[in-house]
Amino acid sequence: MKILVVGSGGREHALVWKMAQSPLVKRLYAIPGNPGMAQFAECISIQADDIDAIVDFAFREKIDLTVVGPEIPLALGICDRFAEKGLKIFGPTRRAARIESSKIFSKNLMLKYHIPTAKSETFTALNPAREFIKKSLKPLVIKADGLAGGKGVIIAQTESEALEAIDSFMNKKSLGEAGQSVLIEEFLEGEELSYLVITDGKTVLPLSAAQDHKKIYDGEKGPNTGGMGAYSPVPSVQNAAFENSILNEVMIPMVKALEKEGSPFTGFLYGGLMLTKNGIKVLEFNARLGDPETQAILPLLESDLVEVLDAALENRLNQIRLKWSQKSAVCVVIASAGYPGPLKPKVPITGLDRFESIKERCMVFHAGTELKNNELLASGGRILGVTAWGLSLKEAREFAYEGVSKIQFEGMQYRKDIGLKNQ
Repeated sequence: MKILVVGSGGREHALVWKMAQSPLVKRLYAIPGNPGMAQFAECISIQADDIDAIVDFAFREKIDLTVVGPEIPLALGICDRFAEKGLKIFGPTRRAARIESSKIFSKNLMLKYHIPTAKSETFTALNPAREFIKKSLKPLVIKADGLAGGKGVIIAQTESEALEAIDSFMNKKSLGEAGQSVLIEEFLEGEELSYLVITDGKTVLPLSAAQDHKKIYDGEKGPNTGGMGAYSPVPSVQNAAFENSILNEVMIPMVKALEKEGSPFTGFLYGGLMLTKNGIKVLEFNARLGDPETQAILPLLESDLVEVLDAALENRLNQIRLKWSQKSAVCVVIASAGYPGPLKPKVPITGLDRFESIKERCMVFHAGTELKNNELLASGGRILGVTAWGLSLKEAREFAYEGVSKIQFEGMQYRKDIGLKNQ
């Protein structure tokens, strides 16, 4: 099979790495890819949001299966365009992807189909939102309706922070159209969890649960990021009864809801959950795999991912049983100086040649890297993800940080507490 992966981050590197292990794969491509992915796939210089060019490439090269990593191509309708050309692509239609591209659409669906979630109000005008904030208990969670690259959610501890957030979104248009409508939600407390499944629109096949670390600094301090690390599995979810409740209360009902609404969902479905004292509550749904959760989950999957996704596209997912390693995995993200703020100048990365001795227990996934004159550069944002696996979470953590210690570049920053509280 000829396989194409769309995207250029650590998540897509993990997908390419995993798919390269399949005997079904004859040729792997990545659009646009990155220097790490180039070890396994031919990287094609097309941007991930250039849908016309991607469709043309896939049609011309007779690609057998395409897998989409990031949310923007899905929201732009890449899967609809592939279907029009008779090309196989694993991901939801534009309409189904609205569960991520519109937080208001997603919330309304949860309310209609009784999927447990935070209490909220929707606003399309600034003044009513201000009045609601003034009379509400704090803290509050302010969410922009549209896609905002991880910058569309603000936890406001005080009234002034909440008012500042909606002013930024709705008045100053800091997120453009994405912030013109907002959700204002109650603040939930508990343990956060990422739960991912594969679905063909009927069968729901659970992947492993993972825990993401969103804040830039240790102890969940500082601004939100795309994710500074993850580990899998999550000890608190490692019992069948609890996992079944997540599937039966959240994931399966959402798949059924989308089908009933005339937008059946095929693809990776991600539930961002909060385990509260009042039970499971949904924070958000995403229409794709999480990053960096994918980098912690895929090393534990022993099944052939290509075979699984092909079965999903042929409505044979009900015949598949996933096989998992009994190990634990930890991914530590290394980011550039100033992240998640403005990008700093590109700097050289060293140390990746020192991984040979630990390659049986550790893998480096590239994200914000580029190759220039044969020199690997940190190009900004999240640069690398070091994933390691071990017989316990503690061992996986130790191996991951051993890997991190081998890498050097100016201004690099990473959290030192990934997976610490649950080991």
